Amino acid sequence: MMWSEFKEFISRGNVLELAVAVIIGAAFNNIVNSLVEDMIMPIIGIIVGGINLETLYFRVGGAFVYYGKFIQSLMDFLLVSIAIFTVIKIFNTYRRRKDENKVFKVKAITNIELLTEIRDILKRQEETVESDKVKEKPDETVIRFKKKIK
Repeated sequence: MMWSEFKEFISRGNVLELAVAVIIGAAFNNIVNSLVEDMIMPIIGIIVGGINLETLYFRVGGAFVYYGKFIQSLMDFLLVSIAIFTVIKIFNTYRRRKDENKVFKVKAITNIELLTEIRDILKRQEETVESDKVKEKPDETVIRFKKKIK
């Protein structure tokens, strides 16, 4: 019983689509992380003079507060968000252009064809009403007796 329910659940299209999306998302995550860490961050490092933000910290008592790692994480998040936005924007622009290039053919209909269609629809409606009348039960006669009250 439980095995058949599990097989039914797994074989649904939504579960399979979700599994494929997770796998593709993981692969896309590697691409975006490589873009940020290997291409964009070295350029930003050159611009800011080779400062490694992750090593910035200050000391409070005996504890070290690594605020540089937090700033680095914020920059990574912003860069990943921008990269994903750019990829999606390019994809949507391409898809929109592809949809705009499709040609839709509209069939021109004449007045005679339109009137013929209206006539046929009305004729079908009349036939339906007449067939419903035939199917109805004929009026039944009801006889009521008055009860005498003493």
